[in-house]
Amino acid sequence: MGRFEQIVSERKKKVLELKKLGINPYPHKFDKKNFNSDLQEKYAHLKPEEKSNDSVVSAGRIISLRDMGKISFGTLQDSSGKIQIVLQEEKTPKKVFEFVKKYIDSGDFVGVEGKIFRTKRGELSISLKKIEILSKAIFPLPEKWHGLQDKEERYRKRYLDLVMNSEIKEVFEKREKIIDLIRENLKKMKFLEVDTPLLQTLYGGAEAQPFITELNALKIKLYLSISPELYLKKLLVGGIERVFTICKNFRNEGIDRFHNPEFSMMEVYSAYWDYNDVMKFTEELLENIAKKINGKTKIDYQGKEIDFKAPFKVMRMEDAIKKFAGVNSCDEKSMKEEAKKRGVSGKREEIMQLIFDEKVQPNLISPTFIIDYPKAICPLTKEHRKNPEEVERFELFVNGTELANAYSELNNPIEQELRLRKQVEERDKSGKFDAHLEANLVDEDFVEAMYYGMPPAGGIGIGIDRLVMFMTNSPSIRDVIFFPFMKPLNIKKEDMVKKKINKKEV
Repeated sequence: MGRFEQIVSERKKKVLELKKLGINPYPHKFDKKNFNSDLQEKYAHLKPEEKSNDSVVSAGRIISLRDMGKISFGTLQDSSGKIQIVLQEEKTPKKVFEFVKKYIDSGDFVGVEGKIFRTKRGELSISLKKIEILSKAIFPLPEKWHGLQDKEERYRKRYLDLVMNSEIKEVFEKREKIIDLIRENLKKMKFLEVDTPLLQTLYGGAEAQPFITELNALKIKLYLSISPELYLKKLLVGGIERVFTICKNFRNEGIDRFHNPEFSMMEVYSAYWDYNDVMKFTEELLENIAKKINGKTKIDYQGKEIDFKAPFKVMRMEDAIKKFAGVNSCDEKSMKEEAKKRGVSGKREEIMQLIFDEKVQPNLISPTFIIDYPKAICPLTKEHRKNPEEVERFELFVNGTELANAYSELNNPIEQELRLRKQVEERDKSGKFDAHLEANLVDEDFVEAMYYGMPPAGGIGIGIDRLVMFMTNSPSIRDVIFFPFMKPLNIKKEDMVKKKINKKEV
């Protein structure tokens, strides 16, 4: 029998022994009165070896136990933080002292009661008078320094990651605060928050490959949402002038440190705005978030200083390509030459996008708006008022990564229908579903809605996960999603031995 199996066996025996003593190792509730962080704050004034007559009642998980004979120390961790518990032979009731030594292990959830004091070494502690077992842990916790260090294991077992690496919780607390700040800013500006369908009979609003499922009740194919855009625009048609959603999107594409198959997105639309208004809104929003989360606009991201102080840099797409790719022009002839050098083929705008991704994007470290894209790759965007071959679109790049995408929204229904149908035609002609030909299926209801009239509007989508990555200095999107997608592991039969259950143990 291995060490793990031996520990599990011993703990199962303790469960049986507790039941024989009439003690339920999994009771229904506990009347917790104090959180550890509140105790740390309230009794911060206590000096070493100073005691309080106050009796406190806390509960949490035993992270560690150190038996030193006549005195024992434990670390009790709850959702707010940690506090030490102390058992002393001459001060702790004998039954409590013996109970802890015999039945309590690291990993167990317990409720404790006792007096507060500070040890000689300055550790705020609870002198234990009572203890109640609330949940007996059968599996042992990983060793702090040798256990849960592997990143893949930490992502798969986030519950253990949170127990063993308490600083992880801070990332998700900041995530919540970022989302709260977004909502707070938008609601001050009279934006209405709405939900949009995640299950759709047609997908649209972005160039991405969808996940496909089926509705058994109607025997029809459904798609998981790749974007909420078309639904939000229908609400603009309906007279809701300022609307936003914070939602999950699902895209059946690659997985890397900036991509997860399901991710969180904020999407915002305002009637009577154009992309210049959206640009100003974005700068102010991100500057405010940086200040509130980190206390300043400058952040350190993986060793690079990034400043979210407005205004951000602005570059036209063509100008950025000329600067970073070393080309003199982005006309048809020049792009054909560039395609030939790279051994690829495609339309002018497709080659521009390819060169941009390859040569420009990695150089955009400080927040930079890339504006004015070719019309052919932006089917939902309004024509540029000065150049009809371009559209009024921007993408915001930070540290070489797209953070936001925004348009002056196309609201000419005839032009919108023509563009969507042309996109589908091109996809059908291709005979395949290439990345640059992932055209939207035509949503006839959306087209009809547009014919009833949509006001001029500006809209933007911001990736919540990527924003949290930057604001928390997290290297991977998996660090800011509680349960990121992970490739399933094959569990061998011998690994299941430890999970066999004896009915007597239940």
